[in-house]
Amino acid sequence: MIGGSSERYSIECGMTKKNSETPLKVYQRPRAAVSSISAEGRQATLFIGDCLALMRELPDASVDLIVTSPPYCIGKEYEKGWDLARFKTLHEQVLPEAARVLKTGGSMCWEVGYHVKDGVSTPLDFIIYDIASKIPDIKLRNRIVWAYGHGLHSNNRFSGRHETILWFSKGNDYVFDVDPIRVPQKYPGKTHYKGPKAGQPSGNPLGKNPSDVWDHIPNVKAKHVEKTAHPCQFPVALAESLILALSPEQGVVLDPFSGVSTTGVAAILRNRRFIGAELSNEYAKIAKGRLNSALEGTVKVRELSKPIAAPDPKSKVATAPEHFAVVKNTRLSASEPASAVTACAAIL
Repeated sequence: MIGGSSERYSIECGMTKKNSETPLKVYQRPRAAVSSISAEGRQATLFIGDCLALMRELPDASVDLIVTSPPYCIGKEYEKGWDLARFKTLHEQVLPEAARVLKTGGSMCWEVGYHVKDGVSTPLDFIIYDIASKIPDIKLRNRIVWAYGHGLHSNNRFSGRHETILWFSKGNDYVFDVDPIRVPQKYPGKTHYKGPKAGQPSGNPLGKNPSDVWDHIPNVKAKHVEKTAHPCQFPVALAESLILALSPEQGVVLDPFSGVSTTGVAAILRNRRFIGAELSNEYAKIAKGRLNSALEGTVKVRELSKPIAAPDPKSKVATAPEHFAVVKNTRLSASEPASAVTACAAIL
């Protein structure tokens, strides 16, 4: 039954001394995991098991932020038996529970991509939105496009280079602080052109709002410093951005599909408390190691502020071979000289 037992443990801001010996604990019983969150000094709790079992033990309005990326049902090893029908059925149970455990003013963020089968794409955020939009008090604030430069190449359609994050708030008065995640302006020297501030810088000294298209965070590929055995790992900076903007310090951050606990690492690094659920023992083991490393200050992460590397235009990999295609620039007038309407372009 959705909602679970009425005998749920409360999660208080003040810590208790119960089970306070370590900042990280791993449990296989959901009730024990929930009771662990408020232990003195506890920063992270990991439950190995079904996320619904964990969420049904959480009390109402006990979580400040939910950041997660569920299985996409695209045939990965950990997704055996998954299809779109199962994805929808699961979220018809998970999303109402997420809304129940979320505090008024809290947020939940679902990072998803596309289910692609036989060349046909289904945007999974459509399914998430259709379910979430029917839950009272849950409001969509942004559909963030996370654009990245690397991935599998397609032959019969455009290569996929983005996923989406649906950010929902619970209620109309919600936590939002963009300052910690501002990005550099394109024209930082731009000034007001009239009025009492004419000639003065017009931008925010901290940077600009990152907008709803995030192209400054690369995805986790083979040589990424954060890469683990998980095949669909998202970067710490992605979760970190959401945590900084949408939750208070020492707030509780939940990830129902924890994987290797990228959300947990980000939560610890930004002084939030974390609780996550993961079905796979293999990924839970990796998660435990990463969470301990985050607590010790030794975890490997790509810094949020680090710009995406630009290739040296003189390097071999950035230089187009002579035999690469010469293509016509159709935007130029036909009256332009031939030398002006040809360009050397690398085939990507």
